[in-house]
Amino acid sequence: MSALTLIIKREFIAKVRNKSFIVMTFLSPLIFAGIALLIGYLGSLKADQKTIAIHDETGLFFHDFKADDEHRFADYSQTDVKTLQDSVGGHAYEGVLVIPKAASNAELQQSIVYYSDEDPGIMFMENIEDVIARRLTKDNYLKSGLDSLKIQQANADVSIKLKKSSGEDSIKGINWLKITLGGLFGYLIMMFIIIYGNMVMRSVIEEKTNRIIEIIISSVKPFQLMMGKIIGTSLAGVLQFSIWAIIGLVIMAVATSLFGVDMPSAQASTQAMAMAENSGTIQVLIREAGNLPIITMIVSFIIFFVGGYFLYSSLYAAIGAAVDNETDSQQFLLPIMLPLILGVYIGFFTVINDPHGGVATTFSFIPLTSPIVMLMRIPFGVPWWQIVLSMAILFATFLGVVWFAAKIYRIGILMYGKKPTWKEMFKWMRYSN
Repeated sequence: MSALTLIIKREFIAKVRNKSFIVMTFLSPLIFAGIALLIGYLGSLKADQKTIAIHDETGLFFHDFKADDEHRFADYSQTDVKTLQDSVGGHAYEGVLVIPKAASNAELQQSIVYYSDEDPGIMFMENIEDVIARRLTKDNYLKSGLDSLKIQQANADVSIKLKKSSGEDSIKGINWLKITLGGLFGYLIMMFIIIYGNMVMRSVIEEKTNRIIEIIISSVKPFQLMMGKIIGTSLAGVLQFSIWAIIGLVIMAVATSLFGVDMPSAQASTQAMAMAENSGTIQVLIREAGNLPIITMIVSFIIFFVGGYFLYSSLYAAIGAAVDNETDSQQFLLPIMLPLILGVYIGFFTVINDPHGGVATTFSFIPLTSPIVMLMRIPFGVPWWQIVLSMAILFATFLGVVWFAAKIYRIGILMYGKKPTWKEMFKWMRYSN
């Protein structure tokens, strides 16, 4: 058995036998499921309905305000404003909306005041303003001798249908489905690279601190030791991810069996009618989802994850070899994480608007961002040669980076008691044989 195989086996067994690895492997899915259930439960709780006092001296607006689950409106137009303000201070009302009389609508719209000791929600204030604006607009139409009904009927509501060149129907929201799938794969790659890259770095720092590395380095080459750590940790990560996926599927199956009860007949009939009305859209959505390159996305996810993980893990291993503790590593981690963060931002803010544009295409070939950006582009349809070229550049860059990282690893792994700098690390790459 070769030295590299022994190191891989040793790293893999050391990781999977670690108590924290075992606990987090089985506990993490349960924690996420518990958080999801807690968020769902808290979201289902309805807040106490708050009372808003309306002091409407014009008598035009009160009936336009409609109560909802959060707010109800009470007419206190005959009550003195000062008394209502004192009631707000005494917490009798959430707030008081005062609509005074004015000589004109232009003056009125600048004179309305809302009194409250608590800062009102943005959506609540926008709704209040919309109600008043609609009433004033209608009144302005009447005063100008305009028929508001005819104006409303004259308003155009354009809805452009989407069709492909073959004549098949398409839908406008399909791009959100594509960017959601691509964004999920890209985000998973970023998170796994950070999690398992840090695991590699901590493993190197631990062995260096315990001086175990001095014994190991006498038997194997630094390059073999670094590659063994990277591959062994990646195998432990794949095992952990597989267990998470299995536990996740089991939790989903259990949740479906427990909560997937039949709806009441009235609700079922209402949903059936809505389904019938939107059957055409649903069929188009199903067809478009079926046309997505799912197999290509899954295969690309695996390959880009392996390439991206190897690329970044070699950098994490080099940093771990250069420093004596995790605190000293912070100055070197930011430049590594910035490309990953940049890839996510490029994906979400550029790919969705122009997936085949110059910016998105360029960053899908740059190896530090390609694992994320290319995966976000694939659902929109990417030529196979671009995917293959991006993969080739990624793995070629990995070979180059791991060669330089091995030089840093070789010298840094035996350096103690001195905080390294970027300048010194470049010297190690230059003078190491």
